[in-house]
Amino acid sequence: AQHILESNDTIRKTGEFCGVSKSTVHYDLSKRLKRYDLRLYRCVKKILDKNFNEKHIRGGNSTKKKYLRMKNK
Repeated sequence: AQHILESNDTIRKTGEFCGVSKSTVHYDLSKRLKRYDLRLYRCVKKILDKNFNEKHIRGGNSTKKKYLRMKNK
């Protein structure tokens, strides 16, 4: 949770950083953290919700870059 607060990373990037799966990160932050520290959970949830709402933009940009690379070959 602290890593996400400091870096605004996605669940996937946080999983890579911590060496666990994205499913574990999601479960720990959405279920366990809520029971452990409600204030911290609310802060992290804001970042996770923002990342979730922006994921279609990141995916579109990634696809665009992929096709530009293919076109330039």
